[in-house]
Amino acid sequence: MHVAPCSSIMQNCSRPDTLSLLEALQPVFKLNDVRPTMNISTPTNVSIGFVLFGILGLDEKAQVLKTYIWQDMTWRNEFVKWDPEQCGSSAITIPRKLLWVPDVVINEFMEKNSAPFVPYSYLYSNGFVLDSLPVRVISSCRLDIYTFPFDIQNCSLSFNSYLHRMAVLQLNLFTSVENLFNKSKEVMTTMGEWELIGLTEQKFTLHAGDGELYQEIRFFVTVRRRATLYVVNLLIPSCFLITVDLFSFLLPADSSNRSLFKMTLILGYTVFLLIMNDLLPTTGNTIPLINVFLALCLALMMSSLLETIIITNLLCGSAHYSPVPRWVRVLVLQILSRLVRLPLKPRDLEDTVIHNPAAQEMKVFSLVAANIEVPEQKGQLNNDKALQEFRSLGRELQAIRLQVQQKQGESQSSEEWVQVGLIIDRLLFGIYILFISVSFITILIIWVKVSS
Repeated sequence: MHVAPCSSIMQNCSRPDTLSLLEALQPVFKLNDVRPTMNISTPTNVSIGFVLFGILGLDEKAQVLKTYIWQDMTWRNEFVKWDPEQCGSSAITIPRKLLWVPDVVINEFMEKNSAPFVPYSYLYSNGFVLDSLPVRVISSCRLDIYTFPFDIQNCSLSFNSYLHRMAVLQLNLFTSVENLFNKSKEVMTTMGEWELIGLTEQKFTLHAGDGELYQEIRFFVTVRRRATLYVVNLLIPSCFLITVDLFSFLLPADSSNRSLFKMTLILGYTVFLLIMNDLLPTTGNTIPLINVFLALCLALMMSSLLETIIITNLLCGSAHYSPVPRWVRVLVLQILSRLVRLPLKPRDLEDTVIHNPAAQEMKVFSLVAANIEVPEQKGQLNNDKALQEFRSLGRELQAIRLQVQQKQGESQSSEEWVQVGLIIDRLLFGIYILFISVSFITILIIWVKVSS
């Protein structure tokens, strides 16, 4: 095998200055397309590392992570070696295009690097090359937003050679991952709503399509969303509105003010959700738990409005209903009334006497007798006229008695229906409180359990 003369000897400089060093390196620059090794069977060791300078954001819909990193790579160019004293320098900056650069890529890369291009690399007298450049990484990431806004995302950045196999090119870590994480925490200036909480690394040896092996270094970037914005703008207002809807049960059930209040509350909450819709993540993989929470709040408001409509109709239209069935009277007026601590109201004794037909009849007869005693004492009426008067009064008393009995039955039926409506309203109010408490506690437990 023919080897270039500059590959086996040390470069000699005629003068200790940069121009002389560049002139001595010209034979090496002509070999920039060849992997810089003396023996073709010797693999080139490439060390990789990066510093996470900024977290630009996460796109839930596109499932991508946007970061800004400073990428570092070092390797040995065995064609290069010079004496720093003879050439006047131990390192020199060289255009990247004049040197061989390993084809290390990030597998998750989704778009072209839009960071400023750095055209130079450092070349040291012992042959080591340091290649550093900024990279704006838009990488694919499988996002799990089920616990939004308390979610923690774990995205990976996989570095490997696009063409070279393990027998030709081997990857190593530039420095420990703890140093990379600490350095990233120090220099990071842009995080937005995300906070870097972890950086780990793992090396893999994988099978290529041609049966050979290749290496991959995979960094796992763990970020956590700052949930303060969403708690203040979404969760707290929703809890306030559902609490106001809960206390609206204290309004009189037989009044239309309660239903009007609830309808206004639902309208305001709907407008609130439309305004805050941009804060919610949009993805078709999973339904975030916060969407379930907001839908549950709206459903609870709708159910409370429906309950109010039914109870109001029952209280206001009870005069036109048929008497309360026996099973309803037993179940509601006797059993549920004790459960909700709303006992039956005792009927007023005076009203009972007034509405009693017998009492009405006795009262009328006494009036008639008093009216008749006067003509008998004066002797102004005959017996036939008195008999006709008694018959007419008897018919009128019978009609009055029937009307009183009918009114008394309707009044009692209406009062029973009103009592049934109040008991059901109190029962549904308790169920509403219980359902809200259980639902909110369950969602909170799921949030804490999944986020931890």
